[in-house]
Amino acid sequence: MRNLERRTKLDEAAAAASVTERIDVRALDVSDFASIPTVVDTVVRDYGRIDVPVNNAGFAMAGFAEDIKLEELRMQFETNFCGAVAMTKAVLPTMRKQRSGHIIQISSVGGLLGSMTVSSYSASKHALEGWSESLRLEVNRLGIKVVLLEPGAFDTGVWTEGARMGAEAKKNTSPNFQRSLRMREVIQKIPKADPIAVARAIVAIAQNPNPKLRYLVGRDAKIQLTLKRILPWKRYEKMIANFLKLDEKS
Repeated sequence: MRNLERRTKLDEAAAAASVTERIDVRALDVSDFASIPTVVDTVVRDYGRIDVPVNNAGFAMAGFAEDIKLEELRMQFETNFCGAVAMTKAVLPTMRKQRSGHIIQISSVGGLLGSMTVSSYSASKHALEGWSESLRLEVNRLGIKVVLLEPGAFDTGVWTEGARMGAEAKKNTSPNFQRSLRMREVIQKIPKADPIAVARAIVAIAQNPNPKLRYLVGRDAKIQLTLKRILPWKRYEKMIANFLKLDEKS
């Protein structure tokens, strides 16, 4: 965990399931790339191997693309993309020696389609998708399975405490300010599913000796991707604008 002070919910869940002694929590900020090899080395030293790293660290940078500063976009990529890459590269030598292991990348349906006000987040997940697909082709014959898990909207906190607004996006001087307010109202009303479905998918993938490359999780994710694939683009983008109560003049 990046911040060990936020482990209360984890400890409570572990106690309720009577698995406290089976959980080993260590400090790690995946954007501190230099610290990652040391953490991985200590895990290998203590347990002898690494079987299923799950690259779940991430946050969402919200705001219309023209309001997002370059340094904010870079920050998004350093956590969501570069952090996952650095962690994956750190575990690969051990997995190569083992000739086994599952690397599970927590991507998003946003890595398969773009969405308004989350261009930075979507771009980071698109990058993770392309990099992970390439990596899978490279390491599959070594017994290492790279898997992309692509959730839709789940009640995890990535869009609440895990979300950050671009500095310019929060100002009423932004040309997109009123559109942002209307869109926020619509998005807040969208129901978020129980994230236990994602946890169960991770377990199923970890136990599958020959998993697929991609797993789409969530009814909303499947509907969104299906609509994008079957509808002409102009009809698709009009449907999205209507749903989010946006128009070209707003």
